[in-house]
Amino acid sequence: MTNQDTDEDTRYEAVRSRDARFDGVFFFAVETTGIYCRPSCPAVTPKRANVRFFATAAAAQGSGFRACRRCRPDAVPGSAEWNVRADVVGRAVRLIADGVVDREGVAGLAGRLGYSARQVQRQLTAELGAGPVALARAQRAHTARVLVQTTELPITEIAFASGFASVRQFNDTIRAVYASTPSELRATAPRNGRGHRTATPNAGIPLRLAHRGPYRAGPVFDLLEHQAVPGIEELSGPLGARTYRRTLRLPYGTGIVAVDERPGTARTGLGAHPGGWLDARLHLTDPRDLTTAVQRLRRLFDLDADPYAVDERLASDPRLAPLVAARPGLRSPGTADPEELAVRALTGRTEAERLVRRYGKALDAPCGSLTHLFPEPAVLAGAEPAGTLGALTAALADQAVRLDPGADRDDAQEALRAVPGLDARTVAEIRTRALGDPDVAPPGLDVPDSWRPWRSYAVNHLRAAGEWE
Repeated sequence: MTNQDTDEDTRYEAVRSRDARFDGVFFFAVETTGIYCRPSCPAVTPKRANVRFFATAAAAQGSGFRACRRCRPDAVPGSAEWNVRADVVGRAVRLIADGVVDREGVAGLAGRLGYSARQVQRQLTAELGAGPVALARAQRAHTARVLVQTTELPITEIAFASGFASVRQFNDTIRAVYASTPSELRATAPRNGRGHRTATPNAGIPLRLAHRGPYRAGPVFDLLEHQAVPGIEELSGPLGARTYRRTLRLPYGTGIVAVDERPGTARTGLGAHPGGWLDARLHLTDPRDLTTAVQRLRRLFDLDADPYAVDERLASDPRLAPLVAARPGLRSPGTADPEELAVRALTGRTEAERLVRRYGKALDAPCGSLTHLFPEPAVLAGAEPAGTLGALTAALADQAVRLDPGADRDDAQEALRAVPGLDARTVAEIRTRALGDPDVAPPGLDVPDSWRPWRSYAVNHLRAAGEWE
């Protein structure tokens, strides 16, 4: 028996036990039905001989399988592997998720990675079973389904808002992936008691931001509340039921998002481990920004993490074991805007508020206390060029420091260290949150190598327990 056979047998056991821990880690397809599913799908377990496994939904779709209507495999959390990995494949996946292929094409993706388009195609296909175009197409299909089923936007508008080049391409993709026409897909949307869909454009787009395993929302919302900058962020509601709202600068326009603290939970079958979601509502000036906005929220709330792997490793340490037991599923929050986070890590909350009031761009339509976007680095570099703030914003503006999802973390850290006056602790915070690195040890804290590759999570446990500021 080959190693691949052993690995696939292990995956089949996960399917047989409907183990939600593996949702998004891999997908399985059934040759006799032509359908692909997430591992926790509650349908009758297929015979092993009829099952094929895929690393991505795009690979399953490329082999001619359509998405299961029961388990919605396109709506699973992303694989935590892509947040951990710093190689070209991991960086490429993060950029594709951010919508770079839709906006800049494969050539733009390759240019950001520093490789040729052919090299990127070869590496992604070899490891994931699908190239950048196929991965982006699968993502567009999911975006289209969300818009079709949660808004009243005309089908033609949805086609282009999802990133498709033509209505025909949109229709063909929806039929191939969901075995339905767009109109039929809309007819299956959830409806309220009066027979209407649950959302209209004016009410925003309702979203369920899925996560795997337990999710400890309290410490994440505590951090957001402690650091919230008036004008661009606000929190309301009692502990345990807070709502976080903020403004977003996006490639095509702006957005306002509201995310609820109380997670939704569900079990998808006997033996399945609980997963769940955070309820959110997104208002966009341009619906083409939906995919990018969702991915940025997922990074902010660390929704693609694998809490089972993190907790298992950290709980083996005597110092951390009681902390993990007290807060299973604790996350390492990222950011919705890496460049904004870098500036805020340097200045602190009070100074960031001043920068927003003085240089932030006012929203065309303010919403309550949300009135501005955080100022762009180029604006700050021109307005206040002196000191460390000026040096940092100038480096961000001219891309001497890159913090986008495809940035090389080591290169970014070296560039940050070259900014005059930027101390090591600020650099560590930027690497942890702006670059989403799960394995950062801040200076001045004794963090053993045995906590690798989850030292960022260990630090958050210490912070939540009051052992680190």
